[in-house]
Amino acid sequence: MQQKQHYTPGQVVWELTLKCNLRCIHCGSAAGKPRPNELSTEEAIKLCQDLAEINTQEVCFMGGEPFLRNDWFQLGREIRDRGIKLLIISNGYRVTKDSISKLASLQPYAVATSLDGGTATTHDYIRGTNGSFKKVMEFLSSCRTKNLPTTVITTVNKLNMNDLPLIKELLLGKTIAWQIQVATPEGRFPRNYALSKEEYYAIALFIASLRKKYTKKELPVIGAHCFGYHSRALPCIGLSPIWNGCVAGTSILSIKSNGDVIGCLATPEKYIEGNIRTRSIIEIWNSSESFSYNRKFTVKKLGENCRGCPYGATCRGGCMGMSTAFTNQPHNTPYCFYKIEQELSAKKRRRTV
Repeated sequence: MQQKQHYTPGQVVWELTLKCNLRCIHCGSAAGKPRPNELSTEEAIKLCQDLAEINTQEVCFMGGEPFLRNDWFQLGREIRDRGIKLLIISNGYRVTKDSISKLASLQPYAVATSLDGGTATTHDYIRGTNGSFKKVMEFLSSCRTKNLPTTVITTVNKLNMNDLPLIKELLLGKTIAWQIQVATPEGRFPRNYALSKEEYYAIALFIASLRKKYTKKELPVIGAHCFGYHSRALPCIGLSPIWNGCVAGTSILSIKSNGDVIGCLATPEKYIEGNIRTRSIIEIWNSSESFSYNRKFTVKKLGENCRGCPYGATCRGGCMGMSTAFTNQPHNTPYCFYKIEQELSAKKRRRTV
């Protein structure tokens, strides 16, 4: 029996296709070829209708590369016609004047693209394609010409962390928002390129310093959901004033291009709740058994890194994607400001003894 809905998906992240024209080192989905049996246009339109039925507030198209799906514009119009905000994340590589014009006509809430280096050398290496830096800078210029609200996403790892000041110079004063996030060891990304906990904390300090130095108009910058967790020294560098736990399956919902439904695309396949071809998104979302890792969370579910923490009940072990990628467990991330600061304090005490 279908249960009464208790949650509203504030944002749905929809992987339109896994097909991609780049081969990024850090791609958690190992995108390239489309998934077998991706949703047809008819199935995708039905999904748009069902997303409106569960009162979805925003839909974010991503991939792969969403512009490689021939019906992206039709589906974007379906979303907008239902009064839902539309966001699109593109690598900026396959962008024409026609696609930019179509994009502008959809009046998206935001358009995001990835910038993973302050120079072509770094960006092209990480993106696996020569000329990708030139293309993404052209894409940003085209978006500004059309007055599209634009965001740059930088996924930080050992290969590009030193490029962050260069990227800052490229964005400063351009009215382009900047989201900085962490690469995790999944998909194609090798663990040896992942940030250490000390490097992670240093990136957080960098973000905090930018937010203190520049106004939101000069450089609107945030740390993504992978940054946070009750620092005693750092102000919150994310969108929310305080971290209150992973929201996958409570206010965020993700859909893979073959119709699989999961709370967050950064979590493993074992967290798939069903497929819209066998159960509608309405039934999956409203089921009392769905997304139990967050909807039925208790402190007993905390992993060894988080067990006994005074913030455990609300923090819930940090970002699920970070936790599962680095420890193969939920509610257990080792990348936590509170814990890192405790470890740094302990090291300092040992040195002074």
